Amino acid sequence: MDAAAVISLDDVRRARETIGARLHRTPTFSSATLSRLVGADVHLKAELFQRTGSFKPRGVLNKLASLSPGEKSRGVVGISAGNHAQAVAYCARSSASTRWW
Repeated sequence: MDAAAVISLDDVRRARETIGARLHRTPTFSSATLSRLVGADVHLKAELFQRTGSFKPRGVLNKLASLSPGEKSRGVVGISAGNHAQAVAYCARSSASTRWW
């Protein structure tokens, strides 16, 4: 893996600052069975409670926020027929009305 592609904790914190208010706060659940199997304390994030039913809006919103003005004027294309496509449509629709990005 390319070292430049590794996401740091600071990257996650910046994304939270950028998009955190735009998404539902979803709960986490502990799993005694998984924790026992892997030998570590395991918590699962219930992203199914996002409006699109997955974690995909997090990445889409973060990417939209990082676009330059020129990139924004050209628009975005998502190549997916699943959760990512739903996230792109949801984020584009909600972002178009507020222009937060």
